[in-house]
Amino acid sequence: MPLIFASLAALSFTAGGVFMKRADGWRDPTATAAFLLLFCAGAVFQSHAMRGVELGITYCLVLGLEAALAFAFGMFFFNEALTPLKAASVLLIVSGIALLRAG
Repeated sequence: MPLIFASLAALSFTAGGVFMKRADGWRDPTATAAFLLLFCAGAVFQSHAMRGVELGITYCLVLGLEAALAFAFGMFFFNEALTPLKAASVLLIVSGIALLRAG
């Protein structure tokens, strides 16, 4: 169950990041409201993910998943470039998450 909540937290935070970018410094009230709500939802999900699990592991899991999702969302929503260095960097992040969970 913690993995599900951590995944929902990462997804909420990343979707919130998309709306934060679209909010244009709070110039778009709808996007601003969306990112604030999604960040609050992410915090609630992360709080549930941390129940009975180590803080460091859960926090790194959420941040790592969020980083990988942000990379993918950036490519999909904002046409950000995929380079070999970026792909290798995301692979290192995901590998680090797997190692943390294994330990």
